Amino acid sequence: MSEQKSHNTPPFKTLGSHLKYLREQLQQSPAEVSGAVEIDESMLLRIEEGLERPSEDILLLLISHYDMQDQEAVQLWELAGYDGDGAPTSTRFRPEDMVGPNKQLIMLLAMDMRTMYSDGLDVNINQAGITLNFTQASGKGQRMPFGRIGMSYDQAQNVLRTLQDALLKARYLKHPRGLPAPKKEQPEDQVN
Repeated sequence: MSEQKSHNTPPFKTLGSHLKYLREQLQQSPAEVSGAVEIDESMLLRIEEGLERPSEDILLLLISHYDMQDQEAVQLWELAGYDGDGAPTSTRFRPEDMVGPNKQLIMLLAMDMRTMYSDGLDVNINQAGITLNFTQASGKGQRMPFGRIGMSYDQAQNVLRTLQDALLKARYLKHPRGLPAPKKEQPEDQVN
């Protein structure tokens, strides 16, 4: 009697293998990636092994963290088994894509309001405005991008003024000013 091999292939093996490949190409440890996207390292390892499917939010964070091209991002989305409705249709804003009256702007907005601290900034300027690429130092002297914000030149001027005001207040108003304490009222029979 011949033995049949059991086919215990993890359900998301292809997706996991691809995510692991991307991480290794950037020479990042599981701890670095899990810290950047704020998930448990054990969860990232289960995802890379194909044992667990990342939620849509986690997959979008990984796509952003790995700075994936549009087509590759859509393929990963499909490998995860998500339908096309929530698929990342565009992960980059390119002004040349906006030419023509029948073009529609599609933006992917992350609704994650966690505060991330940066120790580096790259500024790119083009005909549409300014793009700020926030980075953090990672091991081996590399810079890891983790956030990107684009804005028009007018908005950039407003941001600059707002930052200058905030820095001046932080420098000269060490203690925030509050309202004065309320005055005690004197009883009517003591009023002259």
